[in-house]
Amino acid sequence: MGRLSVDMPLMSGKQESEKGLRPRFYEYLLLGDWVVLAGRTDADNDYLSVVAADPRDWWFHVRGLPGSHVILRAKPDQEPDRKTLRGAAAIAAFHSKAKSGGTVAVSATRARYVGKRPGSKPGTVEIRKETVLMVKPALPEASIKKGPSAEDKS
Repeated sequence: MGRLSVDMPLMSGKQESEKGLRPRFYEYLLLGDWVVLAGRTDADNDYLSVVAADPRDWWFHVRGLPGSHVILRAKPDQEPDRKTLRGAAAIAAFHSKAKSGGTVAVSATRARYVGKRPGSKPGTVEIRKETVLMVKPALPEASIKKGPSAEDKS
């Protein structure tokens, strides 16, 4: 099962070194080279959902319980099939309080339908146009295992 820690720039290099803040994500690779990112903390979830996600990306979160925000990166020339969407949803379920449960409900929507109200708690977002997928918490079976690394500061 492939998991990789990814660091993404949130502030300038000077601010990062002063505050020690930098969002970190788990990264998974699904069959078909679909990239999935999962936040580690509430602040990471905010950054992933509101800043890092492209409007065309897919966003996932377990329903009704605390958990990571998960992004399935969009491809310019291809839509994910149902199996790929369910794989990303299973990762969202795995990175939640429902991890040890059976089948759980996971909300899915395009990232363009995810927003944050000013002043809301870290990790709290509002979503529209949600689809609910019923999945068992799991990490990808056919994922390429990667070691920890940092994403480029582009």
